[in-house]
Amino acid sequence: MSTLKVVIMGLGYIGLPTAAFIASKRIKVYGVDINPNIVETINQGRIHIIEPDLEGLVRYVVEKGYLVVDTKPTQGDVFLIAVPTPFKDNHEPDISYVESAIRMIIPYLREGNLVIIESTSPVGTTEKMAEIIFYERPELKGEIYIAYCPERVLPGKILYELEHNDRVIGGIDERSSEKAIEFYSLFVKGNLRKTNAKTAEMCKLVENAYRDVNIAFANELSLICDKIGINVWELIELANKHPRVNILKPGVGVGGHCIAVDPWFIVSQFPEEAKLIRTAREVNDYKPLWVVQEIEEKVKEFKERYKREPIIGCLGLSYKPDIDDLRESPALKVVEVLIEKGYKVMANEPHVHQEIIKNSIKNYSIEEVINSSDLIFLLVPHKVYKTFLGKLENLYYFSI
Repeated sequence: MSTLKVVIMGLGYIGLPTAAFIASKRIKVYGVDINPNIVETINQGRIHIIEPDLEGLVRYVVEKGYLVVDTKPTQGDVFLIAVPTPFKDNHEPDISYVESAIRMIIPYLREGNLVIIESTSPVGTTEKMAEIIFYERPELKGEIYIAYCPERVLPGKILYELEHNDRVIGGIDERSSEKAIEFYSLFVKGNLRKTNAKTAEMCKLVENAYRDVNIAFANELSLICDKIGINVWELIELANKHPRVNILKPGVGVGGHCIAVDPWFIVSQFPEEAKLIRTAREVNDYKPLWVVQEIEEKVKEFKERYKREPIIGCLGLSYKPDIDDLRESPALKVVEVLIEKGYKVMANEPHVHQEIIKNSIKNYSIEEVINSSDLIFLLVPHKVYKTFLGKLENLYYFSI
């Protein structure tokens, strides 16, 4: 067992899998989360999120004593920040969680420690956090290492990608970069790409902005095709036969804590320059509202035919297929708007195991939605729904 001790701040969708994965390499990990319920759950060898193979791994590393969690940090060798970075109402990034985590660990820092921020952050955040540390502990300047290394994993495949994906690592100085690479080499099989902190921060934002722009192109095509009566799925399939064309599939919008959020960090810092990135965000943010309009058209047709209000069934509320993550979910937005407009809605999210979802939305069973709804809309193509595709005459889909 390694003598290294890693303190991980934040045990959510990224922090917990990271903590369990590192601990599985027989490295002592001390996880920290301010939510006592999360701490209690993990210390019992259970998990509070859905991720394949994670619960068994957490149970193993907890039972072996490689992973211990608490609500307060402790001294360690490496401090890894994996807390959320949401944006405020005006789309400005909120780094208060990162700053709070940094301030929590400051009393525990010692000479030779390595501090790594993995949370998605605006350019310059790592240097700003370094300034806070050295203001509070000036004796540590030049004595500790500080770096930024963004996560780049896919929900549903996090454990595999933590080990095999390349990582971009940027320190506030050369020594910090080298020290961080030395740490990640203990458990990452992918290539470790060295740069500086600002470039690493921008790299994370650019990766998700690139994906957002490409999704926006597909979503914009779906709007145009609907207007002129072209099947967008057939169009994209035909266009993709070109050897250098690869158009993505349109959907109800873009969600999650990365693609739906990170591009705004660039727009916020560079409002004059980031014109294309802003437009892509606006297209994808508009898509759920367009979906609501399309549903309302079907409702109108139903009312004209049957002279009554239909019950609307919505299948899927997470931000992408086969996960339980509701953050920035466009499907959830669709359901919220429909309910706000006064429609009778029955929704199902099979991966969230609770009766009431956000904003008092009831989570009906799949059977209840199918048997009781007059109109059914597939918002998120979870695998569990595939047995119903093609069998329901009142089923409409916006994602396939």
